[in-house]
Amino acid sequence: MQNFCDLAVPGVRELKPYQPGKPIEELQREFGLREVVKLASNENPLGPSRKALAAIERGLSELARYPDGNGFILKKALCDRFGVALNQVTLGNGSNDILELVARTFVQPGQEVIFSQHAFAVYPIATQAVGGKAVIVPARDWGNDLDAMLKAISDNTRVIFIANPNNPTGTWLNETELTRFLNEVPEQVVVVLDEAYFEYAIHPAMLAHAYPDGMRLLQRYPNLIVSRTFSKAYGLAGLRVGYAVSHAEIADLLNRVRQPFNVNSLALSAAAAAALDDQAHLNDSATLNASGLQQLQAAFNDMGLEYIPTVGNFISVDMGTTAQPIYQALLKRGVIVRPVANYEMPNHLRVTIGTEKENTIFLSALREVLQ
Repeated sequence: MQNFCDLAVPGVRELKPYQPGKPIEELQREFGLREVVKLASNENPLGPSRKALAAIERGLSELARYPDGNGFILKKALCDRFGVALNQVTLGNGSNDILELVARTFVQPGQEVIFSQHAFAVYPIATQAVGGKAVIVPARDWGNDLDAMLKAISDNTRVIFIANPNNPTGTWLNETELTRFLNEVPEQVVVVLDEAYFEYAIHPAMLAHAYPDGMRLLQRYPNLIVSRTFSKAYGLAGLRVGYAVSHAEIADLLNRVRQPFNVNSLALSAAAAAALDDQAHLNDSATLNASGLQQLQAAFNDMGLEYIPTVGNFISVDMGTTAQPIYQALLKRGVIVRPVANYEMPNHLRVTIGTEKENTIFLSALREVLQ
């Protein structure tokens, strides 16, 4: 029988599939649990806004129609919010889609893509799938070492991925660090600033001093792409909608390889635009997150556990030993968190910040496991 793996392109043959967080339903079946707390996938515990839910309901009657392939309504809402032009926007099926579009557009087999150790798992997947060469720069204090990244740039470098804040570590770059870096990057190298957790990071209680707004840097750096999502603070992970804003010529190229109708109609013309307009829900989400972070940090301090400072809606905590058995023990108690050994962090668990009740259940289970 034909070995179909031999027929695949080299980059795909060597890929390991992305491993999502464990679903609630799977854990309930596996252990016969009725109540499960999921703090594994950095979802918004408040869920979507009421405006978004109402927009979804209004859009149900039109599901037989294809969505607007140009996404005009959402693009217009984004342009009004951020003061950019329609031809600067690229829509994606989640921001992961944007990352893949960048790799497909700018990276040929053998060309280099730079990103940090402990960086988001999609960066190496998108790079390898197109035959690119991943240049992984060792982290500094769990975050992006921008000086080392600059030294890693060669004539063969095409793309640099930077998550700010970084997932799964939560570390962030301030505006001085970032602009100094962008000033030194050659203009032929595309820099993707992945701001999936931007709305959480800018909350005053997060104390992210001089945290940069990538949108305000676009005019100064035409080789910059800013990527954001509605999956996190907006609570629309299930609808899969993200976007990028860039120089118009870059957006034109990305839109040439973007699949038609890559974002569904409920996300496009209804929920995303409605969610973008619901600042109150966004503020409530960010405020709850800041409060929950304080709750978790205080408990970790009390338990003598070290953790990585974060401005996202998650925190990575050091178990002081291999974390996998602790993760498994928490599963049996109905709590799903995220082991991050695949990010070269075998002693850490990444914990999404939930509601006060969810955080309390997790902390109680963790104390029980660690006794």
